[in-house]
Amino acid sequence: MAPEKPIKKIIIVGAGPAGLLLGILLAKQGINITILEANTDLDKNPRAAHYASIAIREMRRAGVLEDVQKEGYIPEGVCWREFDGTYIAGIKAHVDDPDVMVCLPLDKLLRLYCRHFQKESTGELLWQHKVVGIEQDEGEARVICETPEGTKTLGADYVLGCDGANSQIRKSLFGKEYPGETLHSQIIATNVYYDFHKFGYWDSNFIVHPEDWYMAAKITPDGMWRVTYGDKTGLSTKEYLERQPMRYEKLLPGNPKPGDYKLMNASPYKLQQRCAPSFRVGRFILVADAAHLCNPFGGMGLTGGFADITSLYDCLMAMQNGLTTDKILDKYSEIRIQKWAEIIDPVSRGNFRRLWDEDAIPDRLAFFEMCKKMETDEELQKGGAAFLDALNEDFSKYYTKPEVNGTNGTSSHSSKPVNGVVGVEHVAK
Repeated sequence: MAPEKPIKKIIIVGAGPAGLLLGILLAKQGINITILEANTDLDKNPRAAHYASIAIREMRRAGVLEDVQKEGYIPEGVCWREFDGTYIAGIKAHVDDPDVMVCLPLDKLLRLYCRHFQKESTGELLWQHKVVGIEQDEGEARVICETPEGTKTLGADYVLGCDGANSQIRKSLFGKEYPGETLHSQIIATNVYYDFHKFGYWDSNFIVHPEDWYMAAKITPDGMWRVTYGDKTGLSTKEYLERQPMRYEKLLPGNPKPGDYKLMNASPYKLQQRCAPSFRVGRFILVADAAHLCNPFGGMGLTGGFADITSLYDCLMAMQNGLTTDKILDKYSEIRIQKWAEIIDPVSRGNFRRLWDEDAIPDRLAFFEMCKKMETDEELQKGGAAFLDALNEDFSKYYTKPEVNGTNGTSSHSSKPVNGVVGVEHVAK
């Protein structure tokens, strides 16, 4: 086998947090990166805002951390409370830790990423390029896009599907199959200006209650808060938004009425626990929400996506530097699926159930007892900080050295049937 050919071009589908950060990292290595975004602008919906140590290290590697820290802030810690606001337990942040959590609303983070990406000479971002189908052979992956100028086919050495929960890349590879489940719960994510601190709340608070559980976390230095609460299932978006003032008055400390706060936006979300059958099919690779989903309580979703970025970037750079063959991408898929099954899925489910499930009371009490011990036990603190490190993996132990003679090309996945068609797939949905 001949040495792997250098990666010259990568197409990234989706200008979200995973796509833009991968774009920055890879463009800095001289690889031509094209990011395709179906919309005309970046996502502005209320979404993630807290970035743990895994994310911080990747931001540092991409050269964006300093700007993220300038625009965001370091929250004091996270705590759990009874519905009446009584403090149960909490974990304080270690502000002297170089990898301490940073908070910045995702829409602001995306704009920051976009500015950095567009500074890279080998990067381009194409708006209104909606992927409707894919093709691939041993030498190239291609996407078919609907654009304002008509249908286009764009090719690259690899295509990275970073196009979120409704990923067209994943649908093109596996149809509607996205194994897992939709939880029988409904959440409403809101951004609001309301002074929780005057009620003694920390910067991040989880309220424990069988029905009226919610999360309230400060997300900007000027006092905007993310409030995410549960509501009855089966209603329309219009009905959920109409219920928001009533829910706020019942849930929040001080029982505020609409004139007591400034609501910025609100979006209903379903909770999903899902994982794709594979994260790699030939020259197509899935990342973050396109590859796996979990509920947002406990922060494993975006954190798991950042761990994908770390793993995939390390694998691609090892290939680029001649340290391994493209078989490392199969290992990327295998390990990332394993991490989802063994850590992300069970931990995120446990974090959510801890808020409301009466059957989870023993686990809840044990968790809160651990939090209390962590306040004075330095070894326990170190163990808690190291927990997220288990999401990452040292892929160097899986490297396969290229052979001297033979032919180049992708691994056996390159000829794996995709929806019954070997190496080629057209989808228009």
